[in-house]
Amino acid sequence: MSYLIPAEFVKKMIDAGEAKIFMSTRDTIIRAYMAGAILALAAVFAMTVSIQTGYAIIGAMLFPVGFCMLYLLGFDLLTGVFMLTPLAWLDRRPGVTLKGIFRNWGLVFLGNFLGAMSIAVFMSIIFTFGFSVTPDKVGTTISHIGEARTLGYAEHGAAGMLTIFVRAILCNWMVSTGVVAAMICTNVSGKILAMWMPIMLFFGMGFEHSIVNMFLFPSAMIMGGQFSIMDYLIWNELPVVLGNLIGGLAFTGLSLYATHYKTAARRVIPIPTQHKQIIVQPRHEY
Repeated sequence: MSYLIPAEFVKKMIDAGEAKIFMSTRDTIIRAYMAGAILALAAVFAMTVSIQTGYAIIGAMLFPVGFCMLYLLGFDLLTGVFMLTPLAWLDRRPGVTLKGIFRNWGLVFLGNFLGAMSIAVFMSIIFTFGFSVTPDKVGTTISHIGEARTLGYAEHGAAGMLTIFVRAILCNWMVSTGVVAAMICTNVSGKILAMWMPIMLFFGMGFEHSIVNMFLFPSAMIMGGQFSIMDYLIWNELPVVLGNLIGGLAFTGLSLYATHYKTAARRVIPIPTQHKQIIVQPRHEY
């Protein structure tokens, strides 16, 4: 079969979360580093195409290529482990603890940041010919995006913080849906198509992704963006990480776990004449 029913792929989600918790420190960091680097390359590729063509939708259509590559290679994003690892704890898998989950999150965050930061430095070298000239059009645009998505939120105070938080929730709802969608399919072409749709949606809508931002804002600062590290942390990265956590875990992981794995009780219909009961299973059509 090229498609798995929900009860089957939710079990795969739990198994994947358990495996990531027990992964070695070395493997976790390497896989996270590569995921952050590949996603950062995809982000700069999409922004470059958008700037060159003048059509942001084209960049959004092309951005998922990075997500597909890192998923097929088995690399890990923080947004994905936010959704998967708690399910193994909820399912009471042996040896799975909250400490193990937080350890995994911390290592993946570190690896993603290092990978994205590496690409920020590499692309800054390209945009400035080794820092010998002012940034080109793409580099200048990136610096302005960094300002708009930190100081721009700060100008609105609490309303700006609420906006970035909601954008982060919606982002990882879609990104984690992409992770799950890939588990639904058992062939490569099906996985790519299933992943492509929600990832394109999140990027095209301008939602906030913590790992993309790990590239965007350091790169913007190198390119001369007029904002500080604290602006980046307070008015972007930290609220985005929290929103990504809630969006992926609540809207994707827990909703699927609750309704397709820990399903509701079966209906019991008594038949008085025969003093027996018929157990009626919910009817599912896929």
